[in-house]
Amino acid sequence: MFPCKEDFRTKNYTIITSKCRGPEYPKKACCDAFLEFVCPMADLINDASHDCAIRMFCSIERSGHYPRLLFFNLSSNGTDALDCPTEH
Repeated sequence: MFPCKEDFRTKNYTIITSKCRGPEYPKKACCDAFLEFVCPMADLINDASHDCAIRMFCSIERSGHYPRLLFFNLSSNGTDALDCPTEH
């Protein structure tokens, strides 16, 4: 696995942190915000040859103090790949 060239520590996660709030973490609001953030870079995140997805999930969790794997569990479509709407 290659290291990710994208620096996820410097991304702006406001789209997620402003809409997905605990302690309830509403599924629709959290998934919609997550997909809005990540779908423009779905090809990068879905590429398993590097660690971009791992770095992205860790950075999101840190930015919003989210429980580990929250977005993976809430927005999973039964696979490891993102299932983005076609308009993204």
